[in-house]
Amino acid sequence: MEEYNISEVAKILNEWNPLGEEAANVPDLDGYRYESIDILFHLESGKGKTSVESVLMQVLKEAFNIDLTKNDCSDAASKILHVLSKKH
Repeated sequence: MEEYNISEVAKILNEWNPLGEEAANVPDLDGYRYESIDILFHLESGKGKTSVESVLMQVLKEAFNIDLTKNDCSDAASKILHVLSKKH
């Protein structure tokens, strides 16, 4: 797992901020870094079996107990796929 990908996915999540105003109340959020690592781990180990939207929904549900739809996650998922498709 590359540091570049972790940072970029964290940046995408931070801009999206699925927690909204509640993000300020989450201790150790660290700009969604840990969630980014979890998302990338699931994507790398899933070998394409699970959509990025589904991974986002699962990881964020487990981390923050928030319910998101695939539609909620589609823009961030598209940006994450773009990051993962880049060669660095």
